[in-house]
Amino acid sequence: MNQRSFPFSEIKVSPDVYERIFDEDLDPEELKWHRDDEDRRVKANFQTDWKIQLDNALPVSLENEVFIPKGVYHRLIKGSGDLIVTVKKII
Repeated sequence: MNQRSFPFSEIKVSPDVYERIFDEDLDPEELKWHRDDEDRRVKANFQTDWKIQLDNALPVSLENEVFIPKGVYHRLIKGSGDLIVTVKKII
């Protein structure tokens, strides 16, 4: 069985909330378009210039909470410094 590697480290805060850390040394090529199996709400934990882009939409700031519907392709766009986000999976 192949183990998938992710471009972040993750801490489980509660059954449906995770804190993810993306390192400033991350290669932007690792931030691939992907989709998830559940709706999510994502928000940066501090001011950042990293952005998120949903399919057929312009990139937006992570400083406000972003809703990502189940099955919608999306990706992060690297900014400066580390990125720490809170991800709430809506199951």
